[in-house]
Amino acid sequence: MTLRLDMVGLVTTDMPATLAFYRRLGLDIPADADTEPHVEITLDSGLRLAWDTVETIHSFDPSWTPPTGGHRSALAFLCDSPAEVDSVTHALEAAGATVHHEPWDAFWGQRYATVLDPDGTPVDLFAPLG
Repeated sequence: MTLRLDMVGLVTTDMPATLAFYRRLGLDIPADADTEPHVEITLDSGLRLAWDTVETIHSFDPSWTPPTGGHRSALAFLCDSPAEVDSVTHALEAAGATVHHEPWDAFWGQRYATVLDPDGTPVDLFAPLG
């Protein structure tokens, strides 16, 4: 048996706000998806990214509760340049997103920033420095 990561799923309390956030990151999410309880797209890499409303999760797991005490997962998006890390971070902030960590030059050789999606999931933005 050969396993391969095929999909990452996120739970959202506000599908339209969450999808708007990810559209600002350049993801091609159809506008009519905002009213759906489950949305998934296939990225250029072949990996699928999906979102489900809390109600959808409760439909098959009534005891589900959101994690507490900090995040349990994060997404990371590779940017074309260090300048793009800065510009995307500031564009998301201008659109109302919370910047958890302002862009900085990380000791491991990348420009790095962390922005929170509407449900508090960390979204890292990074690019090689040199």
